[in-house]
Amino acid sequence: MSMFGGISKGERNRIKTRVRAAMAAQAQVEGRYLGGRPPYGYRLADAGPHPNPSKAADGKRLHRLEPDPVTAPVVQRIFREFLNGKGLLAIAEALTRDGILCPSAYDPARNSHRSGVAWSKYAIRAILLNPRYTGRQVWSRQHKDEVLIDVNDVGLGHMTKLRWNRSENWIWSERPAHEAVIDAECFATVQALLTAPGTPQGKKPRATPRPYVFRGLLFCGECQRRMQGSWNNGKPHYRCVFPKEYAQASGVPHPRSVYVREELIVEPLDEWLATVFDPGRLPETIRAMAAAQLADDHRLAAVESARQAVADCERKLAGYRALVDAGTDPAVVVGWITETEARRKVEQSRLKEISASMPKRLSEQEIANIVSALGDLRRLLRSVDPHDKMQVYRQLGLRMTYEPGRKTVIARTEVGRSCSKVCPRGDTLDKYMPFSASTTLVLPGWEG
Repeated sequence: MSMFGGISKGERNRIKTRVRAAMAAQAQVEGRYLGGRPPYGYRLADAGPHPNPSKAADGKRLHRLEPDPVTAPVVQRIFREFLNGKGLLAIAEALTRDGILCPSAYDPARNSHRSGVAWSKYAIRAILLNPRYTGRQVWSRQHKDEVLIDVNDVGLGHMTKLRWNRSENWIWSERPAHEAVIDAECFATVQALLTAPGTPQGKKPRATPRPYVFRGLLFCGECQRRMQGSWNNGKPHYRCVFPKEYAQASGVPHPRSVYVREELIVEPLDEWLATVFDPGRLPETIRAMAAAQLADDHRLAAVESARQAVADCERKLAGYRALVDAGTDPAVVVGWITETEARRKVEQSRLKEISASMPKRLSEQEIANIVSALGDLRRLLRSVDPHDKMQVYRQLGLRMTYEPGRKTVIARTEVGRSCSKVCPRGDTLDKYMPFSASTTLVLPGWEG
């Protein structure tokens, strides 16, 4: 199986290389539009039947980009105002004030994950950096990497991450492929301004080594966006600076900045989480933990499939024996019995292999012994390393919303199921939750 797996993976890589080489040639030589979401300012137009006869017979057609009469002038305005000295946020403010829909609001079907409330400076910057406005087709600006979900559990599989390629590795068409919205000289000038040393636009975000235990888990109650970590006076804080990123002309009532200290949240939250191990609730908690073990393990489906296959084989064998007992010629039935017996052995072997790879389920008594050995959970949570505590909160499916007006935090935890979401910063949330309950906790009286 290892040899076959290696051969399969090698063939997969060879196919990937051939496909990427063909797409690069099509983009560079033909200037072909290779799919994906058209950039803001363009729309898709028909470019004739597909050159592959079999695909053309199926009705597939080529597409090309053409300027959108509604949004192309907006792109030209953005470039013009930036060259005239306006900043990214100032351009976003002006567009929102004039009632021009931002990309996510103009095409909500392709941007269902965004609110479309207003133009943001990041949307402006993405438009200014897009080279396809020059009329050239540009491919391979990003590439996909497959990384393990959990390096300690290879069976969980891989997830795909998009990463940016260096600009010198982009594939440009040799000649214009569609009508230009911005001339090449204007685009080059804008790129020089954006990447000039010492300007905020030229800086790249850097990963922080500082621990934030609520990273990606705390949301602003005013705009429902994730709050950012901020290190002030040697302590972790969380902030939301909506006015610095989105145009205030949108009319969203939002303070200039919303701050809350991490230390004000941690202790009350740990007190609340520890209540599930209070003596009065401990038996119920242990029962829930025992019942939820491996509830979302991806191997359970394989185990059930193997068991069902073994049961089907045994049912068929019983039927064949009944036919022999009823007087059917054994020579007719013996082939069926031999084939079914062989299949049953294969499925039994598969069932045994999968079952051996799954971790042992703990009994309620074993869970109770572990909880007893942990001792005071409140003390344990206070002394745990911040990185470990962050993982505990993630495994509990924690989500918190900070209400700055009332100075309260609403903490919700949905447990008893696995969470398969991926944090935008790259953290993987694929853990098994111990409790089958949902709770909302309001913690009043905190000062930001």
